[in-house]
Amino acid sequence: MTLADTRGHQLSLMTRDATATVNPACSIFVDDIEAAHPAAIAAGVEIVHPLTREDWGVTRFFYRDSAGSVANVGTHTG
Repeated sequence: MTLADTRGHQLSLMTRDATATVNPACSIFVDDIEAAHPAAIAAGVEIVHPLTREDWGVTRFFYRDSAGSVANVGTHTG
C-alpha cells in the first residue's frame, strides 16, 4: 500500500516485493538512477536485484549493505 501527496512525498508499506526475491528494509529515490547504480557497484556493495525498469513506472535496483540490510534505490520513470 502506498500513501502519497501531490508534492511527491510517499510512504509505502509492503509484505512481499512484487518482482524481487528479497524484501528491502527501505527505499531511497534518487534523481539519477543511471549514476547511482554504477556508484553502488564502485562502492563494492552487493547488488541483490539488478537495475530493472518495472511495469509500474519505477526503475530500481537493490543492494545489501555491510550490516546485511537491503535497500531499494529507484527513480520514477513514468
